[in-house]
Amino acid sequence: MTGTAEQMKGRAGRLARLMPSGPNTAARTPFVLLVVLLLAGGLISLLLLNSALNEGSFRLSKLKRETTELTDEQQALQRDVDSYSQPDALERRARRLGMVPGGNPAFLNPDGSVRGVPERAAAEPSPVPAPEPAASTTPDPASSAPPTTSTTPPPTSPGR
Repeated sequence: MTGTAEQMKGRAGRLARLMPSGPNTAARTPFVLLVVLLLAGGLISLLLLNSALNEGSFRLSKLKRETTELTDEQQALQRDVDSYSQPDALERRARRLGMVPGGNPAFLNPDGSVRGVPERAAAEPSPVPAPEPAASTTPDPASSAPPTTSTTPPPTSPGR
């Protein structure tokens, strides 16, 4: 048994020489500081990324709201254009300007001959214009009357 005790003592002695004796905190300090700095840097970068995403989200919602308002305005303007280009509205404005319906037209053929019988537009007595509907509150650009105020509410955003 003495051989095995000496052998164990020799093996333990060799293992003891491989392992440093005493506390060695000087080697751990840079590693711990590196881990803490990496964690702090990661948290700060996540905070900055989250702030940038929130700012983009606020800008996106503002642009959507502006798009909705501009779409509402565009639709209101299109309704105005459509009401001005209706045939009865065009005729009413033309009569106010003193225009009369034209007679039968005559056409020129490519060889210079005239096809049809031209007629002079006859000034008919202008009929009493029918009263405009009360719902139409848009001003007539051809009339010299002062513009009326619109009862149509301004376009609003649905809050999306």
